[in-house]
Amino acid sequence: MARTHKQSASSASSNRSFVDPPAQAADNAWVRDWRALEEEALGDPQGYWARRAEELEWSAPWHTVLDDTEAPFYRWFVGARTNIVSSAVDRHLGTARKNKLALIWVGEDTSQVRTFSYFALGREVERMANILKAMGVGKGDVVTIYLPRIPEVVFTMLACAKIGAIHSVVFAGYSSEALTARIDDSESTVVVTADGSWVNGRVFPLKDIIDEAVRFSPTVHNVIVVRNTGSEVTMDPIRDHWYHELCKMPVAKGRCETLQLDAEDPLFILYTSGSTGQPKAVLHSHGGYMVGTYVTLHDCFDIHDEDRWWCTSDPGWITGHSYLVYGPLLCGATAFMYEGNPTYPYPDRWWDLIERYGITSFYTAPTAIRTLMRFGEAWVRRHDLSSLRLLGSVGEPLNPEAWAWFHQVVGQERCPIIDTWWQTETGMFQITTVPSMPMKPGAAGRPVFGQEAAVVDEDGNEVPDGVEGNLVLRHPWPSMMRTLYRDPQRYVSTYWEKYPGLYHTGDSARRDADGWFWIIGRTDDIIKVSGHRLGTAEVESALVSHPSVVEAAAVGLPHEVKGHAVHVSVVLLPGTEPTRRLEAELREHVAATLSPIAKPDSFDFPESLPKTRSGKILRRVLRARALGQDEGDLTTLDAD
Repeated sequence: MARTHKQSASSASSNRSFVDPPAQAADNAWVRDWRALEEEALGDPQGYWARRAEELEWSAPWHTVLDDTEAPFYRWFVGARTNIVSSAVDRHLGTARKNKLALIWVGEDTSQVRTFSYFALGREVERMANILKAMGVGKGDVVTIYLPRIPEVVFTMLACAKIGAIHSVVFAGYSSEALTARIDDSESTVVVTADGSWVNGRVFPLKDIIDEAVRFSPTVHNVIVVRNTGSEVTMDPIRDHWYHELCKMPVAKGRCETLQLDAEDPLFILYTSGSTGQPKAVLHSHGGYMVGTYVTLHDCFDIHDEDRWWCTSDPGWITGHSYLVYGPLLCGATAFMYEGNPTYPYPDRWWDLIERYGITSFYTAPTAIRTLMRFGEAWVRRHDLSSLRLLGSVGEPLNPEAWAWFHQVVGQERCPIIDTWWQTETGMFQITTVPSMPMKPGAAGRPVFGQEAAVVDEDGNEVPDGVEGNLVLRHPWPSMMRTLYRDPQRYVSTYWEKYPGLYHTGDSARRDADGWFWIIGRTDDIIKVSGHRLGTAEVESALVSHPSVVEAAAVGLPHEVKGHAVHVSVVLLPGTEPTRRLEAELREHVAATLSPIAKPDSFDFPESLPKTRSGKILRRVLRARALGQDEGDLTTLDAD
């Protein structure tokens, strides 16, 4: 059984218990004395990052670790030359890892399995790189990638990096309008897509969406199409090219040397939501991003040569970039990729794959965990999950009840849970734990080594422990975004103007007296009731702790007296009837679990919550429905 001990009286504000890490996990971890490393890294952050960077490949050394003369446009490893592909692929080819599996891919129906050693992966990347070069793609050009979770998305990302091109991966589920905006903004000349993707047994028509998106594009000259589903598509005889046919051509064959670049040369752009509704193109560079993703995955998830690592994210999001594609390869790990969803055709699909392929580290989203909780323990317990040694969570706060289920049912109380807080903009984990640290269910953890975080008020003054405020980061870090693509002023105004010298995350949080950070949510997900700030995540966590509730979402509605009233949408366990009595019970449960201030004023009981295809709850849609307003743009809504 996991050991717990109560917090000290001084840290009672967090009202949680520590869960000690399993002894075996702590004793075998790369980082054992985490307090000593934390102190060392904070004492000399630049020295720490320079020491860790030396574990990777550089064709020329840096003369300056960090140049902050034009802050907040920080530059890392100034003067160095490298390419992330040199460390992610090339360096393994001269070692015993050459014949190690780099990637295992399984299709949605699980009958399709493709495996690639590091040697085979290198050849596939060269093939795609040669094709892109033949189409005129060179250093600094942008290639848009609109692919599902199939191996070709990995090949294309690495191929772009190899030749110095900038990749822009767009989640293969966005509408043609959203795709058009991203292609036009980046001025992509080449788009890589597939005929379709498999989604719950049906074909999602990717090529049709691409055709609509680029119909009037002034920049796209070539579209590479991967045959994935075998569905019939329309091919423009001049613009469109089947990938499998291109691979047979002489132009695809032969070696392709990895172009050595300045450490600050751009690696990729990735569009993320903005508060104004206009997507922001976050730009990351080769050198710093490489160091940050490598170090955090290596240390926090304790990657060893024998591990099989599964990050369930899609490459269309930053988690897929950092910890499905680049991070595992930089660590020389075996990465696992699955095309399908966790509940199709049955809600044990993930557990079956973990058992079948001996997955050792499993990293997924709280939304997925809560969804699978709904189906009960039997689906999990029918499978042998003894290969697992680490579990991880990403995307939003993991409420204590879901944490406990993940820990007890999936991890069988022997797997540390590495909860992670970070952003598209940060590129790497910022607040998390390592396997030797004690855990607090519901808390994200502590700042990564070399980083300091703080919770401040609107004027930038640090608030006392246990008090909610705005989360900021004190130190620059290697994998931080360099700017917003073609919009440097927006970069400054969004992240650096509010608190000069501090990175403004846009999230609210509190720190307890033990130094653990509790993420409340986006500051625009705060409900202010009678002067009291309530985080939607806190209200939702309280509701989900009730035995009849599977999922919940909270929003604030205008109230004449209190400023905002708490409105909640609650998904109940199958067979549970929504009654007035249950509403009263849930109100009292929230009052007892969180605070009487947080008691919901109104309810609705949908069968499911509106979410994006990445699993994010669309609270604006819930708010609009409650107010009888137009629901707005629903192109990112998951219709399945």
